[in-house]
Amino acid sequence: MRYLLDTHALIWHLEDSPRLPQSLTEIIDNSTGRICLCSVSLWEIAIKIGVGKLKLQFTFEDLLDKVKNGDFNVLKIKNDHLKRFITLPSIHKDPFDRLLVATALVESLTIITADENVRKYDVPWIW
Repeated sequence: MRYLLDTHALIWHLEDSPRLPQSLTEIIDNSTGRICLCSVSLWEIAIKIGVGKLKLQFTFEDLLDKVKNGDFNVLKIKNDHLKRFITLPSIHKDPFDRLLVATALVESLTIITADENVRKYDVPWIW
């Protein structure tokens, strides 16, 4: 199985936060080559830091280094993701989360998320 980390799951994993369940930490740590990130998550983090809505335990540059040096597959946004995005029902208004859902559906990924709104979509998820 391949997984897509929701933005909060990525942050909590990189910060070793207790908010990320140990079972998920083990999946992320032991799923060599099967953990994906959507580039929109990096964009979301940069925007939220820039407007003062997010404070990390490390710099954004450090986050980028951790992602680059980690065992993550960073997925660029593709036209197929955008085509799927515009067909999603309006369950969740957050464009970042909607693009994560679209990416997971197109790429056949299971989303690692605690977001109950994301879970309302017909997409595989775990938490």
